[in-house]
Amino acid sequence: MEKVNLGRTDVEVSRLGLGTMGMSEFYGRRDDTRSIKTIHRAIDEGVNFFDTADMYGPFHNEELLGRAIRGKRDRVVIATKFGIVRGPKGEFGGVSNKPEYIRQSVEGSLKRLGTDTIDLYYMHRRASDVPIEESVGAMADLVGEGKVRSLGLSEVGAETLRKANDVHPISAVQSEYSLWSTDIEAEVIPAVKDTGSSLVAYSPLGRGFLAGAYKREEDVPENDWRRTNPRFQGENFRRNMAILEAVQKIGEAKGATPGQVALAWLLAKGDYVVPIFGTTRPDHLLESIKAFEIHLSPGEVNILNGLAKLVAGPRYAEEGMSRLFG
Repeated sequence: MEKVNLGRTDVEVSRLGLGTMGMSEFYGRRDDTRSIKTIHRAIDEGVNFFDTADMYGPFHNEELLGRAIRGKRDRVVIATKFGIVRGPKGEFGGVSNKPEYIRQSVEGSLKRLGTDTIDLYYMHRRASDVPIEESVGAMADLVGEGKVRSLGLSEVGAETLRKANDVHPISAVQSEYSLWSTDIEAEVIPAVKDTGSSLVAYSPLGRGFLAGAYKREEDVPENDWRRTNPRFQGENFRRNMAILEAVQKIGEAKGATPGQVALAWLLAKGDYVVPIFGTTRPDHLLESIKAFEIHLSPGEVNILNGLAKLVAGPRYAEEGMSRLFG
């Protein structure tokens, strides 16, 4: 698989990465055996970029990825995150960017992942009570100590990114980016380009919606987090079907799935964009990788570019939206 450098570092990542969050939490019942098989198949197919966080599970996801890559560490690039505080029973404790919390978090992540070095260490969410310069300074200390190779920020605004990059190069900015989530295009993406960072696009398939996984609101499992997502609810769900239908139409003309079209649209944005899709199934993994075979015409790209204006509902409920672009 084609590889690109992460920001201005010498860390090489595959153009498509695998997000492992759903293997532990939020998207239904977990199956560790199948998830590990999926990770192994991804590695065999040339995917080397794996995304996790300490809060997924909580803590289970890093442990799962650590087990999966045992004996394969030299073939993978690990990205993990700190910042969203979770207790041992899964309770949420807000957001912390304090230097002492960062140091505590990295030690826990290193142990759970079974590695001496984290390739990309993200601030998962920004907490306004600590200056970004102070938090990034603490993260930079971890680079100096060899515990972290490169630094990233997740869901930050352009000004925060530029301030952070003045303290230490920010190799990657992770944000939701897809055919139905383009709110970062006005300010964040120009800042990403200015700083020479990579943009790691999570939820590139609209949490499965753009892959055609759900035809009715009732198709979403009862214990699935998407039940609480405004875009998957009531009238919003029904209105958003128009977006899926437009993607399906382009896919049908190319013999492609809507998910492959959605990924191809992101891949066409340029080498600085690295989409990370999530799946627990090897067959879905292989389907997503085939997005590289889809070539979109300028006219098709233009149609796809316009779909975001049709979206109904914010991408998170009110509390989640309040944590974006800090």
